[in-house]
Amino acid sequence: MAGGIGSRFWPLSTQKFPKQFQDILGVGRTMIQQTYDRISKIIPNENIFVITNKEYVSLSHQQLPEIPEQNIVGEPMIKNTAACNLYMANKIAEINPDATMIVLPADHLILKEDVFLEKMELAFDLASKNEYLVTLGITPTRPDTGYGYIQFVEKKGSEYFKVKTFTEKPILEIAQSFLESGDFLWNAGIFIWNVKAIHHAFEAFLPEMTQHFMACEYNSENEDSCIETIYPKVQKISIDNGILEKAKNVYVIPSDLGWSDLGTWTSVYENTEKDENRNAVKQKHILTYNSKGNIIHIKNSNKAVVIDGLKDYIVVDTEKVLLICPRDHDQLIKDYVLDLKNFKKGEKFM
Repeated sequence: MAGGIGSRFWPLSTQKFPKQFQDILGVGRTMIQQTYDRISKIIPNENIFVITNKEYVSLSHQQLPEIPEQNIVGEPMIKNTAACNLYMANKIAEINPDATMIVLPADHLILKEDVFLEKMELAFDLASKNEYLVTLGITPTRPDTGYGYIQFVEKKGSEYFKVKTFTEKPILEIAQSFLESGDFLWNAGIFIWNVKAIHHAFEAFLPEMTQHFMACEYNSENEDSCIETIYPKVQKISIDNGILEKAKNVYVIPSDLGWSDLGTWTSVYENTEKDENRNAVKQKHILTYNSKGNIIHIKNSNKAVVIDGLKDYIVVDTEKVLLICPRDHDQLIKDYVLDLKNFKKGEKFM
């Protein structure tokens, strides 16, 4: 899944060039390329699909030339994650009605790739033999309101557990109580299921959406025009709200993956090397005085920057935008973007 615009990661992530197509950590590969590198170790290229906004199809082709052109699919409009999951399940089922599929966000960091691949093998085995909707769960390290939470029913000695509740992006007080209870995991947004199992779930919980998508003939010359016709009618809802919070056959595999969704500047700060003052600084010509715990990202590497007296701040300078805000306000960046749109010609900063 590569269709988001990553607004919490503004101003680096923009409408024209979202974060999944950027090398955020400076490792030489963009986030979508790293996701491809990871999954291509167990899935052949012809079985890897990308679903993105139609605006990013050519960009996806440029960054992933290994994937067959017809496997990069453009949605005509943003409809959240339920629609794109059903769309791709239908396309894949048309090729192989018994397929088991893995759904991956294109912009996540996974440091422990060997563990990830091991968990994927377990998940594929579970989903191919049972009508389970399987997800990976990450042990939470803070009461983050940007993640979904999975409550599980523990059975000793098991590698996977039945999900009791599934909560998408709770308020801070609830996230804090989840953390204290000890029986909640973060939802990593990684799902594994057989196409028949997910179709049954959509029929049960999103029947109207199922009907809309049944109108199309997949992997045919008529597919694009049909999708263009039905998308305005399709409900805008996440797979979490639409399916996973309601289904009784959801199972979670607790996984220590060195995972981050890199969805905020704080998560990038946590996964970036720091200097002796805990400043995350990649550029050469930056001088800091009496400054600690900051993340500083300057797009123009030839610009000299001097920072004095800042503590725990985000400083991001791009060609069009300068952002300076406390690190613990990173969840407010979406609000900054919305307010900026109200300016005359504010869209040009997006």
